[in-house]
Amino acid sequence: MDRYTEQRLFGLLARASAALILAVLVMVVGVTLWRGGRVFITDPAVAVTPPGSRYMLDGGGGFLHAVLGSIFIVVPATVVASILAISTAIFLQSDYSSERTSDVINMFLNVLWGTPPIVYGVFVLTIIIAAGAQTSLIFGTIAIAIFQYPIMTRYADEALRAAPDTVKEASYGLGATRFETARMTVRAALPGVIAGIIMGFARGIGDAATVLFTAGRSTQMPGGPFDPATTLPILIFEQAASFNAEVRSHAYAASFVLIITVLALILVSKLLAGKFARFAPGGRHS
Repeated sequence: MDRYTEQRLFGLLARASAALILAVLVMVVGVTLWRGGRVFITDPAVAVTPPGSRYMLDGGGGFLHAVLGSIFIVVPATVVASILAISTAIFLQSDYSSERTSDVINMFLNVLWGTPPIVYGVFVLTIIIAAGAQTSLIFGTIAIAIFQYPIMTRYADEALRAAPDTVKEASYGLGATRFETARMTVRAALPGVIAGIIMGFARGIGDAATVLFTAGRSTQMPGGPFDPATTLPILIFEQAASFNAEVRSHAYAASFVLIITVLALILVSKLLAGKFARFAPGGRHS
């Protein structure tokens, strides 16, 4: 086989792979939006209605408790994880740590990123048992924050490394301290940092395994940080296997909410990346 034939064959395989992935994506998103959208057409308030007393049996009420559970768990976790991630990413730069130290820490971060989410859940569950506590919203937040941390840190680290060296050189040349220089570097890397935070949020709000062992499952509205709570992925997991068609339809409606949320986060990340690109040297200016 000559090299031109190989090139044509490779191009054909690449286009076929891209078409297959796009077709699967369209099917998954399309079916979910179609099935879930029909539920919202017949019952527009299903996502903002508290569940009934027999919700998991007859589908009475809505899944507001799962929506609030997801928000109350993932938003605080994202705030905590983003602060820790940005701080760690700054430490990994050459101003604060040696190349060997940075490589070792990055190796562990890559391992953590590749660790299945359920392992984080079991880890926090072990702490819950050792402390004699019960599954609750606060432990779900801790587990999600641990899960998000390596994702956000790797994004932030790569964004800071990609920042132009001229930012540091100019900052030090003006007599700035390491902390002031780090602030300027973070501003120059904001698009990548924000992308990492939004990616971590999207991964956290769509994860069920981590929360399953730590936040518990409940059909009640979230009462406090030490009460059990449920999230949208756990709700989908439980309802999808129900014998009741009405309950199963709510699983599609919850999936609809999750997909719309993730698509909205992707759009927001693009908009924010463009907005904050003006802080980077050579970026767009409004």
